[in-house]
Amino acid sequence: MNKRGIIARTAAGALGGLLLIGGAGAAIADTLDDDNVDVKVDIAPIQPVGALTFSVAADSTTLTEEGSTDTIRQFKGSLPEVTVTDDRAEVPAGVFWYVTGQASDFTGPGGATISAGHLGWAPKLLTAEGDGEVAEGPEVGTVLDPQADPNNVGVVGEELLALALDSQDAATVGEWKASADLTLKTPKNVTPGAYTSKLTLTLWEDEQ
Repeated sequence: MNKRGIIARTAAGALGGLLLIGGAGAAIADTLDDDNVDVKVDIAPIQPVGALTFSVAADSTTLTEEGSTDTIRQFKGSLPEVTVTDDRAEVPAGVFWYVTGQASDFTGPGGATISAGHLGWAPKLLTAEGDGEVAEGPEVGTVLDPQADPNNVGVVGEELLALALDSQDAATVGEWKASADLTLKTPKNVTPGAYTSKLTLTLWEDEQ
């Protein structure tokens, strides 16, 4: 027999056997165990740089009697300095900000009250910089002032302290300060004693 032919057939058979063994090895492979890994990520929103904020220099003020008449007792004082700061890197277009104030009724001894309508104010802008980007609100009289003036209602409902018609323009200065002269007028026969009221100041920003 041709030895070369025998060697070739033997080699082919051995290779086939290896292939069969390899196939058998793949066929008998089985899953012994598995597990899962949860991949989680929290993608936080990009935080804006800077903010539009405001602060009040003090949390109280005192009114003292000044300018009373035979029929009306009058008390005056000042709103603590209010500061609006805008240090945002990007100020939205088409928005404006404003600060309002609203007073609660005064409460006094023995449950005595003086309605918030008896408190008036005259806002004033303290920041000299800028070119009219921010304006002070209108003066608001009390219910004991002449009622021909529609503003004589007292600081009872979100009265305007200061207004920036364009937040982008106002931000060029960056910081604005405002205050207000406060006036309380009561009837002559008001119950004597210490009275307190809460004046809530709020900074708003809205679309034009």
